[in-house]
Amino acid sequence: MSLAPVTAFRGHELLATGALRDVARVVWRAVKDAESHHGAVLVFDDATGRVVDLEMRGDERAMLAHVDVMLRMSQTALVQTNDEPNGATSGESVDPVPRPRGRPKLGVVAREITLLPRHWEWLATQPGGASVALRKLVDAARRTTTNEDRTKAARDVAYRFMNAMAGDLSQFEEVIRALYRGDDARFHELVAEWPRDIAAYSAQLAFPTSKPTA
Repeated sequence: MSLAPVTAFRGHELLATGALRDVARVVWRAVKDAESHHGAVLVFDDATGRVVDLEMRGDERAMLAHVDVMLRMSQTALVQTNDEPNGATSGESVDPVPRPRGRPKLGVVAREITLLPRHWEWLATQPGGASVALRKLVDAARRTTTNEDRTKAARDVAYRFMNAMAGDLSQFEEVIRALYRGDDARFHELVAEWPRDIAAYSAQLAFPTSKPTA
């Protein structure tokens, strides 16, 4: 699991949201009080949409100890990922970096590229020359790719949650189509028929920067 906040549901009702340890306390008490309430209690990782498996056997102290282990493992995995040089995974060797050409003090490194004549002709007409034009093109492509990746990730997160909690609700398949089309207006229109908390959390995951229309 990630170190992101989590959200707990009891049936279709939002039970708690926030840090894992805080939500786990609420969930533990809800599970122990299950005889007076209906609906299973599930906890979802806000960053992935996946169910967080909490250990509910034993007392509250034992449950929190298990949560602390989960958090330490997540923190360790995050640190190891960030410490890997140049994106290499553990055990991979990293080739020594040759002395760069260009202007390394400014972060500019010269490397060979191969283009067709028409590409070079077009670059030669751009303000600042070929190097400046290529940098602008690369930066624009990176921004586009990053935005597309974030959008797809958000849709996948929302799908995981909805598949677990809303698969039997009305218009589910149509909601998923609207989700992956990026049609937030249609999405909000359809989920408005769902239980309020399920609809709100689904929309929060699917379209985090938009708001439902009136």
